[in-house]
Amino acid sequence: MAGQINRMIEQIIDQRSQGDEILKTTTKTKLILKGINPEKFTSASPDDPAIIAKLNTIAGEMGVRL
Repeated sequence: MAGQINRMIEQIIDQRSQGDEILKTTTKTKLILKGINPEKFTSASPDDPAIIAKLNTIAGEMGVRL
């Protein structure tokens, strides 16, 4: 199922920012610093198990439930 990574990134950004554009930018920056560039993934991106595991770890660190 392609696009799972993009959905996970969107969930992390949405839950962390709760609609606040500044927090949205900050969360994207944090993801980039952790090695995940949100701009690189689309709904057609293949699902890489290593990246999915990394996003699960990052979500846990940020207090986000996926």
